[in-house]
Amino acid sequence: MDKISQLADYFAQYGYYAIFICVFLQEIGIPNPITNEFVLIFCGYLSYKGSLNIYEVILVAVSADFIGTILLFFVFYFFSKWLIDHSPKWLPLTGDKIEILKKRVLRNGQRSIFMGRMTPFVRGYVSVAAGMLNVGHKAFIGTVIVSAIIWNAGLVVLGRLIGPYWNIMLKESGVIEKVVLIIVLIAVILFIGRYFKRKQLERDVE
Repeated sequence: MDKISQLADYFAQYGYYAIFICVFLQEIGIPNPITNEFVLIFCGYLSYKGSLNIYEVILVAVSADFIGTILLFFVFYFFSKWLIDHSPKWLPLTGDKIEILKKRVLRNGQRSIFMGRMTPFVRGYVSVAAGMLNVGHKAFIGTVIVSAIIWNAGLVVLGRLIGPYWNIMLKESGVIEKVVLIIVLIAVILFIGRYFKRKQLERDVE
């Protein structure tokens, strides 16, 4: 509970600047001691308590997510050729593997990017992969905007909804992370189900 109190004091003192910095840093690949998922849910809880405005929290979080993601994407977009040619040891992908991935991304299009951006622990790597594969920046930006709104707004609203039960949930170790994971998995399953259903309808029409 001490850590929660410290976190509450931190956001109370620095407000929306703290939200932006936390989300932005993690989106450009700098790990935070507290995950963005927990930060957003906690800020949703603070909006329930009246310490923060929920609409401003969502706006700041979406902006930080979008800016960080696009920045990382363009860094790898413009330096992808150098990385492929030199194949640094820290890069686990060779030129041949990148070409295979590129074909897969081009085949699945924005769906694969969207699903990656909606998956915990994977969404941060989507910008790197999409940049190195030289995915069309217009399509990528459009998908990132939609996913940023859904992801950030969803977690903030979730935090607000569980506000009345916050103290109870904290007593159970890892329960918030499990709730987030379950919700995301349900969303991904529904998305995949709709995708295959649409494909089946297209085959039936043909």
